[in-house]
This record gives sequence, structure tokens and C-alpha cells, in this order.
Amino acid sequence: MLTLLLKTLGWLLAHTPEPLLRMLAAAIGDALYFGLPRRRRLALSNLDHAFPARSSAWQRATARASFRRLIETGLLSLATPFLSESRLRAIISLSPAMLAAYARHQRDPAASLICSPHIAYWEVQTAQPLVVPGPFPEFGIIFRPLDNPTANAFVVKSRERFGMKLLSRKEGFAEALKILRRKGFVGVLFDQNAGLQGALTTLFGRVCSTTELPGLMAEKFSARVYGIYPRRHAFWRVEIDCTLVDHDNTTTGVTLALNRWLENLLTADENLCASWLWSHDRWRNQDMPGKRFRLAAKRDLLTADLAARVLPALPRRTRLFIRLPNWLGDVIMALPLLRALRTSRPDAEITLFAAPALLPLLRDWAIADHLEPLPARGPGYFLHFWRLRSRYPDVYLLFTNSFRGDLEAWLSGSPQRFGLIRPGRSRPLLTHTYRAPKNFDERTHHQLEFWENFLRHFGLTHPPDRSPLSPFNSQVSSHPSTALIPGSENTPAKRWPVTHWRALIAGLPHESFVLFGTARDATITAEIAAGFDPTRVTDLAGRTDLPTYVARLRASRLLVTNDTGGMHLANALGVPLVALFGPTNPVRTGPVFSSPAHILQPPGCPPTGGASLDDLPPETVIKMVRSLLAPAAPSV
Repeated sequence: MLTLLLKTLGWLLAHTPEPLLRMLAAAIGDALYFGLPRRRRLALSNLDHAFPARSSAWQRATARASFRRLIETGLLSLATPFLSESRLRAIISLSPAMLAAYARHQRDPAASLICSPHIAYWEVQTAQPLVVPGPFPEFGIIFRPLDNPTANAFVVKSRERFGMKLLSRKEGFAEALKILRRKGFVGVLFDQNAGLQGALTTLFGRVCSTTELPGLMAEKFSARVYGIYPRRHAFWRVEIDCTLVDHDNTTTGVTLALNRWLENLLTADENLCASWLWSHDRWRNQDMPGKRFRLAAKRDLLTADLAARVLPALPRRTRLFIRLPNWLGDVIMALPLLRALRTSRPDAEITLFAAPALLPLLRDWAIADHLEPLPARGPGYFLHFWRLRSRYPDVYLLFTNSFRGDLEAWLSGSPQRFGLIRPGRSRPLLTHTYRAPKNFDERTHHQLEFWENFLRHFGLTHPPDRSPLSPFNSQVSSHPSTALIPGSENTPAKRWPVTHWRALIAGLPHESFVLFGTARDATITAEIAAGFDPTRVTDLAGRTDLPTYVARLRASRLLVTNDTGGMHLANALGVPLVALFGPTNPVRTGPVFSSPAHILQPPGCPPTGGASLDDLPPETVIKMVRSLLAPAAPSV
């Protein structure tokens, strides 16, 4: 039935006037372009990644032309078995370079590889014997056979009618080697989506998996390597052109040279650029969900690729959007994993979405390539994320657990949206989720570990980088003080009592202190500082912006703090700290960086928290602070 359908359609197309076929191809191509939004978006995303400096209008026009030319190719492929030789000679011509390649082979025969990219009208190459002067050389083309044996036999017969020989990728590889040994031609379609069997390379700066088959054959037979491409001049009017690809006669050299040749070809010629099949995902290999956050392949040619291109590092072309939590402490706890992501996917262009107040910190620490402040709540909030569609993100990673965050990611148009699921929750707007094992008790595991398991589920291989973001230097100030953070984001149960803070200050009479906090904490800090010498106790609550706060915190030689975002900030900065935990759980939300950190809890408090901070006596904290501030004994 399929063969009969192919023959019927082919005969009808071969006997339809070309003006009608031209209109038909344009109509079908446009119908696919406008009627298949996911395929259209893939083409536009590929073009935007490859040519980010080109206008969106150019990208749309190129994508639309690519859809039309794909249909033109399909119509011609169906009609070819029923077209006369004279008509095919009117359709196909050879460029001077192509004619010169055949003439050279007649004078000086050598094993020759004809490597074809996915450019429209690729199948017209089987009709080359009609337009090559003189005897046609032995020529085999490696192809992927159809699953239907009857239909495959019909296709093979029609493509071999002029003298080319089709070689199945399943059984014909040995024959291809024999042809090369006899100094003939072998044609192969070289692919940048070769799966795990391919080698990691780059195309337009993006990591892909490229077949090494042409390189293997070229190295074995010291073959000439030609890049061949049909150049469309009009509807069903094609000139077959070629370029002799310069290479070092190694598998790696040929593989990399072909990708560079293709890039240069499509960049320099807009006509050929519109003929490439942009709606096919040539970079798909590296978006497998289970391996999304690492680069994986049997062969890695990236180092050689960078050397050949004289590049110091991989271009960051995989667009990774990350939605951070809203609270300072949660953001800082996520930073070790952000650094691991940078190492595990060095090709990722990371964009962080965070509360505006946190951007100065993230900017100073250079964690990401781009920082995006969350917009103000209101009618335009979600419109902001809809407009991100024009930036074509590849993957959206969410550290948040809210429907709002999921909707933001969905509106961005990212094809992959990753999040974690807690018991009793569902996240239908995400494409891929991680659910912790049933025996995983979050109370006995740190939040960072939970997030790490989440990212490892999607391929992260590097461990979290827990080293401080900046080295601690207590000599920043000539008179370093001990910092105190008595507030706790409006959660009274997390606050050590005012009387205990005053007892701490009184119990260390030779130490100077700086009180930090928000404007809402000013009432508390004023009570604590009341009556003490202002030259010894400085109250800065509500009087510092974030950069100043960070600078003064780094200048402190020690921090005593409740369970707050400031605790995590000091820990990330490398400032030694004493953290006071009572009702909250230090096992789950304690400091994560490898800076000196000491956790104190009330007597009898479970390790996972649950006691009142009122029961943590000042004497315990004073003793810990004295031991940390005492000068080290001189070595003998």
C-alpha cells in the first residue's frame, strides 16, 4: 500500500506543471511553519543560537524559507522516478568546482569522500551521472534504509537508475570500504546528532554529537574529502557545488574540519543558510533529561575543537535559566550547586532570576552570565516572563516550589523545565521532576543535599563547591569587631532574648561589637545597645545598604547570630561564626560553606531543633566566643 501511494503521488507530481507545484510547496511549507508551533519555535531557536546578532525578522524569514524548501525537496524526491532524463538535466547542473573535482579524479584517481550536510535538495545528487561529462566514476552512497522493505526497494531502484549505488548503513559499510580501496567515490550524510555514538564537538558554538564515520574512512584511505551541497537557484533548479575540505588526514581532524566548513558555508551564504534544515534539532544529544547537567559522549573532541578554533574555552551557548528562592539564606545555600553547574556544563550561559535586593551580591560574586530581577507584582508580572520567549531558553531550573514559579517557567517557552516534588504536591507545568525517595527524611538531611540529589538526578556530576566565595580577611579593618545579628526576619521564636544579648556584651568587656539588622530589627538592636558605651557597641541596624553591610561583615573577626540570612551570608564570605539554633533545624538549614562555623543549641535540644532559645544561657555563648577570640598559643 505504501509503495502504491508513493508511486501514485510521484507520477502525479511529475506530470503537474511546475508553477502549480511551486504554489503547492509554498502553501504546504507555510502551513507547516504556522501550523506546527513547536517545530517553528525549534527552527527559530536554532537560528537565534547560531546567529544571535541577526534580527528576528531575518530569523523568521530564513526559517520560513527553510520549511518551504524542505517541501520542495520532498516533492522532487517523490517525482524523480517519473521524470525524464531531459527534464532532470534541466533541473540539475554542476558548478565549475564540482566539474573540476570529477576532472581531477579522471586525471589522478584517489579515494574520495563526498560529505553532504542536511541541505535541501540533497537527493538530486543521485542524478549526477546525467550531467558529468565523460565516464562516471564508481560512486556509492551510504543511506539509511526504510523500515518497509517494499517501499525501500522502490526507493533504492529509483535512486540507482542513473548509475549511483546505494549502500545500506546496516550491510553496505564493507562495500563502501571496497569502493574507497578501488579509488572510487563514497557519499555520506554527516550528522551533528549522532547520539551517544558520536563525538562531542561544536557547531555554531553549541556542543553537539558529530558522526566520525567520514573521518574514520578518510584516515584509513588517505582520502580526499569534499563537502557537497545543492545550491537552489529557483524552484526545482539546483546547482550541485562542492568544496575540497582541508584536513590533517586524521579522524579527529576531518570530523572537526567538516563542522567548521559547514559553519563557514552557512554563515557566508544566506541562500544556502535558508536551505539548511533548521527545524531539525542537530544539538539534541546534549538535552537528554537524565544527562542534562553534564556533557556526555563516548568520545570527547572538545579540547581539540577549541584548539583548532583557537578558543580559550567553550562558548556559552546552552541557555540555562535558573529561578532562585526568594530568601537570602536559601539563595546562598544554593550557590555551591550553581558553581558545580558551571563546572559540569561549561557551555551553559547561566541567567539567574532573583529578588532585586539580592542582585548586587550575585553580581559581585560573578556566579552567572546574566542577572534578571523579578518584576514588581502587578498586571505586567507574568507578561514579563512571556516576553522571555524571544530569548529561547533551553532549560529552566527551579529551586522554588510554588505554582507562581512554575507558571513563570512555562510562560518563558523553555522546552525543558526541571523542579522537585514534595509529598502531596503536583507540578503539571514542569516537563521533568524529581521526587525524593520515600525513605528520605528532609529533617535529617541538609537542604543542600536534597537539592544536590535533585540535580544529580538530571546529570550533575561535580560536587557542590563549598569553598568561601571570598577569602576571609579580618585585617580589612584596623579595629575589627565582633558582629551580632539579633534579628530573624520577623520570626520571634528564632531570636535569642534581648537580655541574653546584653549579657553577652557585658561578659566581654574588652571586646567591641557591631549590631546588624534590617530597619524592622532596629527596635531590638536599640534595646540591646542601650546604656553601653557607643564607642564599644555600634548599632547599624537599618543604616546600611547591602554593599556596605557585606563590607562591614567581612571586616568583622567573628559573628554571633541567630538563624538568619545574615548567618549564611557571613558563612559564604568566610567569616567565622557562632550560630544560635533553638526551634529551627541546623541539620537541614545550617551553614554550608567550609568556613569556621559553630552551632550552639539549648541544653537537651534535639540535633534537629525544637527547643526554646530562651534556654540557651549567655554563659555558654560567652565561653565559645572567648575560645574563638583568644589568640593562638605561640609555637615552641
